[in-house]
Amino acid sequence: MFLVQYTADNSRTLNVDSTAMTLPMSDPTAWATAMNNLGMAPLGIAGQPILPDFDPALGMMTGIPPITPMMPGLGIVPPPIPPDMPVVKEIIHCKSCTLFPPNPNLPPPATRERPPGCKTVFVGGLPENGTEQIIVEMFEQCGEIIAIRKSKKNFCHIRFAEEYMVDKALYLSGYRIRLGSSTDKKDTGRLHVDFAQARDDLYEWECKQRMLAREERHRRRMEEERLRPPSPPPVVHYSDHECSVVAEKLKDDSKFSEAVQTLLTWIERGEVNRRSANNFYSMIQSANSHVRRLVNEKAAHEKDMEEAKEKFKQALSGILIQFEQIVAVYHSASKQKAWDHFTKAQRKNISVWCKQAEEIRNIHNDELMGIRREEEMEMSDDEIEETTETKETEESVSQAEALKEENDSLRWQLDAYRNEVELLKQEQGKAPKEDDPNKEQQLKLLQQALQGMQQHLLKVQEEYKRKEAELEKVKDDKLQMEKMLENLKEKESCASVLCTSSQDSDYPLEKTLNSSPIKSERDILLVGIISTFLHVHPFGASIEYICSYLHRLDNKICTSDVESLMSKLQHTFRQEMTGVGASLEKRWKFCGFEGLKLT
Repeated sequence: MFLVQYTADNSRTLNVDSTAMTLPMSDPTAWATAMNNLGMAPLGIAGQPILPDFDPALGMMTGIPPITPMMPGLGIVPPPIPPDMPVVKEIIHCKSCTLFPPNPNLPPPATRERPPGCKTVFVGGLPENGTEQIIVEMFEQCGEIIAIRKSKKNFCHIRFAEEYMVDKALYLSGYRIRLGSSTDKKDTGRLHVDFAQARDDLYEWECKQRMLAREERHRRRMEEERLRPPSPPPVVHYSDHECSVVAEKLKDDSKFSEAVQTLLTWIERGEVNRRSANNFYSMIQSANSHVRRLVNEKAAHEKDMEEAKEKFKQALSGILIQFEQIVAVYHSASKQKAWDHFTKAQRKNISVWCKQAEEIRNIHNDELMGIRREEEMEMSDDEIEETTETKETEESVSQAEALKEENDSLRWQLDAYRNEVELLKQEQGKAPKEDDPNKEQQLKLLQQALQGMQQHLLKVQEEYKRKEAELEKVKDDKLQMEKMLENLKEKESCASVLCTSSQDSDYPLEKTLNSSPIKSERDILLVGIISTFLHVHPFGASIEYICSYLHRLDNKICTSDVESLMSKLQHTFRQEMTGVGASLEKRWKFCGFEGLKLT
């Protein structure tokens, strides 16, 4: 470590370590001669002091900034220096050498990119006569040195204990070194300090990063475990004692949820056996006894909810009424007889208030209407039931009958009114002229009632006609459905006739069928379908046309199989040639009825 001291005669003393090596600095000529010997420009002018404007009372120099912690020998981390403020480097005296600062006008020495976890520096430009002891003297003030690897070519590698010591060592880059007072070339050199890449530094840095990652993972895991909800307590296994405890808890409303979870776990584990079945049945029965309580609680909550809805609706209606009154006040104030007495600013405020009140009133009104619509929808959903087509037809018929009865009653009322009008007219002709005003008034009332009845009768008649048309449409649809059912029954009867004919032992056709390829139910169905198809086509059909129809029913049907089946049933199907010349075509016809007559 070194220490800079100032004396009263403007001389400076630098102490290195424990030895008091003092050099007077008051002679500027000697200082300039030493700088010239090193090949550096002198810092001061001959005949003038090196440290001008020194104030002994202040204990600092007024012409240059004070000593900063960046200077070597101070055992603290250097603070950041502004880029526009130059760093003033001083001469450093050691036991065996002296370090002279570089020219401040030169650019700073270049350095390579700093490796991660760098604790090793490269030091070049050492004197040829420099020893390891001299290197230790220069760099031990930067921090604890772990190892020095010196080369024969005037450079070495120094490994420090901490990373921040490397920054202090880089401060010495650019200094010129001189061993003792010799000016020989072998005793001088210019230091170049730079970052060095070492495997030990990288390994230690990686180990530190892995340790930090482990600590971070552990911290996150501890945080997750702290925020994780607690696990439910384990459920004990079934025993007679635990069964009695759970049975008592099932009877208590406050402990029912916990007891039911335990019962469920026991049943899922398979704890139920023949010996414990009665106990489990009693516990299930206890759980079932809570159903009525839950239903009653639900009904009570629903009642509370309905009461709250009704209370909210009433409060909302009251608020809406008050808003209506406020809006009415604004509207009455906007009328001409009151509006002319207000100032322009007052009119503007009244208009703004009226607009805001109307907007809030509309919002509340929409909310109230929405609540009412929801209630109507709930009521309609409760009343809606699924109805079939028969019920719809019955309803339409009942409505038509009701309309017919109403139409008849209206006709009778109309006839009665007409009779009353005629009687009044007759009485008017016979009665004296004094009663004319009363009679005319009654007559007008009756005529008006008669017109209203006629209009209502016309509406009822139109509704009755519309219902009759709908009823006729329903009847037509019913007839069409009945016809379709009859066609299906005819086809089923044809198929059953063919099946029974194949099973009847009295007819000789059975013998031929026994020898025919009809050996499965599928062949019987094919014969029935083909027979029905050809019965609809009395002039016959080609095999391609028949197979195209069958392919719609089953894509796996083969044309050759169908043709071989039909060719072997000679009493049911017959093949004929139709057409002349190029239009000659083979057609199959159904001859089952002729075969029955022949047999």
